[in-house]
Amino acid sequence: MTQAIDSTLTYQSGFGNEFATEAIPGALPQGRNSPQLAPFDLYPELLSGTAFTAPRHENRRSWLYRRQPSVIAGRYRPFVQTLWSTGVEGRTALPPEPLRWAPPAFSDVPADFVEGMTTLVANGNAAMQAGMGALMYCANRSMEKRAFVNHDGEMLVVPQVGRLLIRTEMGVLDVKPGEIVLLPRGVAFQVTLPDGPARGYVCENYGAMFRLPELGPIGSNGLANARDFLSPVAACEGGEAAYELVKKSGGFFWTAPLQSSPFNVVAWHGNLTPVKYDTHHFMTIGSISFDHPDPSIFTVLTSPSDTPGTANCDFVIFPPRWLVAEDTFRPPWYHRNIMSEFMGLVYGQYDAKPGGFQPGGASLHNSMVPHGPDGEAFEKARGATLVPQKLENTLAFMFESRYPFVPTSTALKSSTLDPDYAACWEGLRDYSKN
Repeated sequence: MTQAIDSTLTYQSGFGNEFATEAIPGALPQGRNSPQLAPFDLYPELLSGTAFTAPRHENRRSWLYRRQPSVIAGRYRPFVQTLWSTGVEGRTALPPEPLRWAPPAFSDVPADFVEGMTTLVANGNAAMQAGMGALMYCANRSMEKRAFVNHDGEMLVVPQVGRLLIRTEMGVLDVKPGEIVLLPRGVAFQVTLPDGPARGYVCENYGAMFRLPELGPIGSNGLANARDFLSPVAACEGGEAAYELVKKSGGFFWTAPLQSSPFNVVAWHGNLTPVKYDTHHFMTIGSISFDHPDPSIFTVLTSPSDTPGTANCDFVIFPPRWLVAEDTFRPPWYHRNIMSEFMGLVYGQYDAKPGGFQPGGASLHNSMVPHGPDGEAFEKARGATLVPQKLENTLAFMFESRYPFVPTSTALKSSTLDPDYAACWEGLRDYSKN
């Protein structure tokens, strides 16, 4: 199904669907993928996101029909990007305590989406296809005649300030704060900034591709519905203007010249495609009696590991919702978790940290590190009159992983790192002494 969004862009609806789209009628071959002569003398090219022999229900691939194949590029030479690291490099002695960063400021130094990327924490190993990195981007200029390809992992982008117009090989996506976009491993893309400087978060997922979580007892509906994910339609870029192609591979960055646009796909079909999702469509599930369920009920996407139910990475959101539970401490409880949690705040106020956690900031609670509401949130919730309450104008999220995160040296030396984060719990008194 094709869904019109505005006067300039249209999208296809669904997650993991078998899509078919063409910028020029008749460009898609019929009845076969790789005919001897493709329509309009286009080049068929297969992009595989999973192994050829992956089970049918997990297999992701798309056939692209393009003016020139992607093998055409000049010789590669190193590209300098020292702040975007990959996986865990060496050993770091990290105390088992929580960490928090304030929002990074925009710089006057020109930086596009790739140049403005900084890794805060990471785990795993991209070569072993396990783990992930949590990054932030601060960009103040568009990627002019530059395209980027990430061989190390798919990228889940969470804008926090500024809209992103993302041109991909499959078409164009317009993504604003409150929406997310998922860019598959190996797909070329370009980011322009129609509203000026932009900032946000990125999960670079080295492991299994993100998918919708199983719903279990919830049933067949709820949380993020497949129909609300939007994929681009084919949009071939014309002209012969030269491009720079930047690739990230094995944690290293490379650049090569192109004589024409890499976005020359006239038609494509398959189920491997960038998608965007508006978090306002997330159907929250919660308690209507007492207590509140585990935060897994807020999972939008999951990257599974080889241990069932224990994710390589879960993407979890905390959007506007009603709180109605009776005789219940309504903010998140104090807990120690086998999973490691990296959190960010897109806008508004997070109910467990009303003061110190700012939009554009981030926090890290590694495996088994105690955390929960700060003193202000606890005192407020402890004495609150439990009437139905609507949490509005808020969007926090979490990248949750089975592997402990290791902050980069850049993150640990950053002026935005809060040296007094743990002080937010110092006022929690011992009421049993009364």
